[in-house]
Amino acid sequence: MNSIRLKDIIPSGKDMLLMVAGLLIFSIGFALFVLPYKMTGGGVSGVGALIYYVIGFDPSYSYFIINLGLLLFALKILGLKYTIRTLLATALISVFIEFAQSWITLEDGTLYKVIGDEKFMACVLGGLTDGLGLGLVFLSGGSTGGSDIIASIVNKYKPISLGRGLLMVDIFIVSLNWFVIGDVETLVMSYCMMFIAINMVDYVVNGARQSIQFLIISERYEQIATRINDELQRGCTILEGRGWYSKQQRPVLLVMAKRLERKEIFDLIHEEDPNAFVSMSNVEGVFGEGFDPIKK
Repeated sequence: MNSIRLKDIIPSGKDMLLMVAGLLIFSIGFALFVLPYKMTGGGVSGVGALIYYVIGFDPSYSYFIINLGLLLFALKILGLKYTIRTLLATALISVFIEFAQSWITLEDGTLYKVIGDEKFMACVLGGLTDGLGLGLVFLSGGSTGGSDIIASIVNKYKPISLGRGLLMVDIFIVSLNWFVIGDVETLVMSYCMMFIAINMVDYVVNGARQSIQFLIISERYEQIATRINDELQRGCTILEGRGWYSKQQRPVLLVMAKRLERKEIFDLIHEEDPNAFVSMSNVEGVFGEGFDPIKK
């Protein structure tokens, strides 16, 4: 059995900053825009919110206790490294929620509504902060546990995909809001908040990783490749192509770049060969030197 090293468990540098920032944003959004308006999100945070609405038990404690139980139960399935890293994130979220909740707790024990009675606005802000926070955590290679653990366990023994398992668990948890609060408007707002959060996570994760791919056919391919190498510090790969109509061999440049570098590449190609044939397409993720590191 390979030993688990500390650097394999705790993210370092940029990843650590991303994870802590994501956990903080998620926790503040949960405390400010979810709890005071009695809405319910997905995952263990949603279960913690429901418990809080029923018996008043602090959601920061219930979040940690439930995740701890799930992690211990699923230790063999998920592995020691995932378990310890998720436990660390869970502990940080619990601390952040506790502090954020203490800021808005009034003397009579009720929670102050920072945006008044604007429940729809709370739904939007709750979904945005939830999704942004989780997205940053996922970008760092971390996990907040919760429904991820449940879905992984179900996926291990049942023919249900991980994505579908997550969605089913979250829908079930949000639906319980009706039995606890008994208000249709709050239930609908909770579903809307979950939908906003899911799309925000996709936007943050895919938007940050999205790159572009160029296929360039030009008689001045050498000059274009040299300038892309020297001026943009991007690699070029020459593919051997053959035109079906002309039956002539034509070198094709393959270039991977960040989305923000698109204009510079187009300008460079136009300067060298305005008649070049260029194809550009979006790529969700590029991993390796000069791009995102391959996550273990």
